[in-house]
Amino acid sequence: MMHTWSPTLVAAAVIALTLPLALAFAERWLVASLERLPLRGLLVLPASAGLVYWLVVLVDGPFRLGWLAVYLGLPVAVAVLSWEARRCDPAQRGNWRDFVILLLLGLIVEFRLFEVAWPRHLGGFNRLLLLDCGLYGFLVIRRLDNVGFHLVPRLKDFKIGLRELAFYAPIAGPLGLGLGFLHAHAELPSLQRIAGAWISIFVFVVLVEETYFRGWWQNLLERHLGRNWSLAITAVLFGLSHFNKGATHFNWRYVLLATLAGLFYGRAWREEHRIMASAITHASVDTIWLLWFR
Repeated sequence: MMHTWSPTLVAAAVIALTLPLALAFAERWLVASLERLPLRGLLVLPASAGLVYWLVVLVDGPFRLGWLAVYLGLPVAVAVLSWEARRCDPAQRGNWRDFVILLLLGLIVEFRLFEVAWPRHLGGFNRLLLLDCGLYGFLVIRRLDNVGFHLVPRLKDFKIGLRELAFYAPIAGPLGLGLGFLHAHAELPSLQRIAGAWISIFVFVVLVEETYFRGWWQNLLERHLGRNWSLAITAVLFGLSHFNKGATHFNWRYVLLATLAGLFYGRAWREEHRIMASAITHASVDTIWLLWFR
């Protein structure tokens, strides 16, 4: 039985969404406010992820003490690593601790290592809490600049995002059809369906992926390797993250097209270091694929 709208689950969702929404719309105020906390309190605060886990399984268990310990401990560990990275690398050139965090979070998501902790229909909480974990570490503790996690859209975001879509589509279309990955079908969805698909993809898929790959990976690599190498390497990482999507074997067609897409998403992000721009490209590509070429 689903309890999606029970007061307990609503409370869990509010707690989990507070950090990303506050950072997206009032980052300076939030970070300045949290900086007033004692260091120990600042580092322990993200353990509230454990409260979210407890609230969710309270409604639709089973509760497992081991998973509670994971959601209490992992965010604190990330916060401590981020603090040490900030202390050892004040110039933000990129510290080994940054990449440990990225690999850890990426592997957990890619191989769905924590999803068994959640009721099947509520697994989205895991992805959200891992986003919270990274956002708190990189933006609140590390104070990493140029991430671009600002969700108030600007006209220029649409200009950049749709421009990169226009560059990518003529390449991806013929290539995907030729490889047998894309399957065109004549359909004219309603505007309501198109908008609904775009928004849901933007919120539940794209924001997490663009923050992780462009806001964190490409951002940090750019400081070491420059704009072009960081763009290429991040695109390859993004492509490889799709190796097991839609197939039980290594899906090389998906990897190839996702790698090419990653180049254009990365170009959109790096122009002004804004996730909103690359997210517009990404959400538009995925919506077109879902409605007309899947």
